[in-house]
Amino acid sequence: MIIRDERPGEIAAIHALVTEAFLAAPHASGTEGAIVDALRADDALTLSLVAMADGALAGHAAFSPVLIDGEKCDWFGLGPVAVSPASRRRGIGHALVEAGLKRLQALGAGGCVVLGDPAYYGRFGFASDPALRFADAPAEYFQMLRFTDETPRGDVVYHPAFYAG
Repeated sequence: MIIRDERPGEIAAIHALVTEAFLAAPHASGTEGAIVDALRADDALTLSLVAMADGALAGHAAFSPVLIDGEKCDWFGLGPVAVSPASRRRGIGHALVEAGLKRLQALGAGGCVVLGDPAYYGRFGFASDPALRFADAPAEYFQMLRFTDETPRGDVVYHPAFYAG
């Protein structure tokens, strides 16, 4: 498996993969592919990583800037993370998240937030913290991972692409 940055010729395939990956997910909005497209169009994809397995696109992970209490900061949101149904249970999602978090740290990020399964994202060190809040999300599902000793406080807002659908 190879994890690398997306390439321009892969945009349509990434959209299809992300859309397919979320088709049967109970928490999906059905707009995940469009979210990635909108982030890209607004130059808001800090990281857009793909996983290649057996020569084919097998997964994608997006990382984009977030606002905290309306202010730009050095924190980022993880998601969507998508793995093609045929490639699941092979560690692809894990590899994408791990690679992205390492890249964010290398870029000097202060931390990363995610809205997702605490059992899954806890493996990477994500944990809920009352200092950061996201809309009406249950606290245990909105989690953060600090890369520095500082934890910002306030309400987290993702890029407008997440609210368009």
